[in-house]
Formats: sequence, structure tokens, C-alpha cells
Amino acid sequence: MVEQLLIKDIDNCDVPDANLLVTEDDTPVDNLASAKQQRLLVGSLYSALQNQVFLAEANVGVYHTYGEPAIVPDVFVSFDVETPQNWWEKQNRCYLVWKFGKSPEVVIEIVSNREGEELDKKLQIYEKMRVSYYIVYDPHQNLGAEVLRIYSIQGRRYVETTDKWLEDIGLGVTLWNGEFEGRNDSWLRWCDQNGNVLLTGDERAKQAEKRAENAEVRAQLLAEKLKALGVDPDSI
Repeated sequence: MVEQLLIKDIDNCDVPDANLLVTEDDTPVDNLASAKQQRLLVGSLYSALQNQVFLAEANVGVYHTYGEPAIVPDVFVSFDVETPQNWWEKQNRCYLVWKFGKSPEVVIEIVSNREGEELDKKLQIYEKMRVSYYIVYDPHQNLGAEVLRIYSIQGRRYVETTDKWLEDIGLGVTLWNGEFEGRNDSWLRWCDQNGNVLLTGDERAKQAEKRAENAEVRAQLLAEKLKALGVDPDSI
């Protein structure tokens, strides 16, 4: 536990001493399913939003208040910020709100048991941070009947909403059944306003391969029709 986060600079102003922060403690992710779900959410975002500036990470500490320990979301997304060039420096190894100048826009917690405090302590912290959207994904309904809870900041407080389109960031979330990394299951995914999921890099590659195969089939059919008409397709 960090007991002191502040030092005095030459102007006698309190500033955070990054060398005193716990940026990693080698605690493993809690289960395989959560790890795979996190990869899907982070990876598809980088695959789909290549022209936007943002930072999306899983299991990275977020320091939000001087003197308080970090909170570690399962996934967070912060727009208009970039990964520091020298990310091995102590102050660049985690997300310091005072360094980046803002809180993330989205935080997602994936529920795996009843001990994570997703609906009380964590909710209160993200509310205090004024994270625009807090999403609680509870696939096995450990916290109640709702699989997906979405909270939107309204003034100083969170309001639960059924709207899966996150207007302020131009993204939506949806529950999707299908295969990811060889596993068929139900997944939480990003989507556009029409409900189309944001594709991973592998899905994009498969789509391109399918289009190429279809184009080849069409070319073969056209060649056969031309031959039937007595036209040599190679002469065209």
C-alpha cells in the first residue's frame, strides 16, 4: 500500500511522486474467460478505429486521486490521449488521471463472482471520477437478473440506462453469439449505431478472403457463359 504520493516541488506545490506509485503488482487476471473477453473488446477497437486517437487497455491501473490507491478496471477507453513514447518510465506504466489530464470515457467491469463490488464501491469511484459511461457485464448473473448494466453520468451522479448506444463517444455495445479465438460463446462487443459489431483483425481478414473467393467464382461463371456463346474469355 502506498502511504505517501505527494512530494514538494521547487515552487512548494504538491505534485505526485510517480516513484511511490504501485504501477504493477503481478496479480493475474482472475479467469480465462475474462481475459479472452478483454482481448476481444480491446483488440476490435484498435482494429476498427485506426483513424482515431485513443487509449484502450485491460487490467491497467488507473490513479484517480492523490493519496488513494489505483483502481484496476477490466477494460477502459480514453479518447484523445496516446500511449507515452517511453512507457517503461515509472510515471508512464499506468494511467495517471492528472498526467493525461482527463478520466477515461468508458470503463467496463466483467463480473466473475459476487465479491468485486461492481455495483457499490467501484461504481462510486467511477462516478467520482466522472467517467462518462460505466458498463457492468455480468454474463452469469452473479449480481442479479441483468446481464448488462449501463450507467451514464448525468450531472454529478450515474443514471442507469437501457440505451446501448453511447452517444458521447459514437460507439455502442451489444451482446453477440459467435466464435472468438476458437471459442463459441456469448460475448460483449462494440457496435455501430445500426448494431453491426466492430470486427477484429482476424474477422476483417476472413471477410477479405471471402470477397476474393466470391470474385473468383463470379469470374469463372462469366468465363463459362462467354465460352457457351462462342467467345474466348482470354481474348477480351
